[in-house]
Amino acid sequence: MKVIALNGSPRKTKNTAKMLKEALEGAKTQGAEVELINLYDLSYKGCISCFACKRIGGQSHRKCAVNDDLQSVLRKIEEADALILGSPIYFGEVTGEMRSFLERFLFQYLAYDKNHSFHFNKKLSVGLIYTMNVPSEYMSAVGYEDKFKNTEEMLKRFFGQAESLFANDTYQFDDYSKYDSTMFDVDHKIKVRDEQFPKDLKKAFELGIRLTQ
Repeated sequence: MKVIALNGSPRKTKNTAKMLKEALEGAKTQGAEVELINLYDLSYKGCISCFACKRIGGQSHRKCAVNDDLQSVLRKIEEADALILGSPIYFGEVTGEMRSFLERFLFQYLAYDKNHSFHFNKKLSVGLIYTMNVPSEYMSAVGYEDKFKNTEEMLKRFFGQAESLFANDTYQFDDYSKYDSTMFDVDHKIKVRDEQFPKDLKKAFELGIRLTQ
């Protein structure tokens, strides 16, 4: 059993990375071989619409043809049994690096046929971890949750299994007084960090277990 986690955050030690590491710890309890990859360490772009992956009989049919740092990651995922994607939410979306990864990862397998066929070589368990500084009530009210659930449903169709985990109202700064951040109630942020985030980490750990079962 191989599990790969992709960190779509530019920060390697903060909320998203901590959630991913806990998920991998959960996977390890089931005997899984795990690897964490930081997307911001890689040099790559999103899909360039070369359509080499769609060319029948071509050398890159159903494979991304762009030769950059993402190639080795795409091939590793083909050998994995579970994939965990983690990203903070910026302006209501995953980070640019995560979005570019998803374009490259998914488009290569998607056929322009009448059935919208998806040619991945096997089933893959997918976990989606989102961290954000907005409360869960706001996330639902402005439609974030529905948007991310749509992504979950798409990945279920493509790979067979997918589930999402949200960490809300996250703590961002070591010292809020040093930043333009008066919109936040610092005492509340500390309370969430100390009381809720440990529960979110436990949920990530449990997610890692489920994905390997």
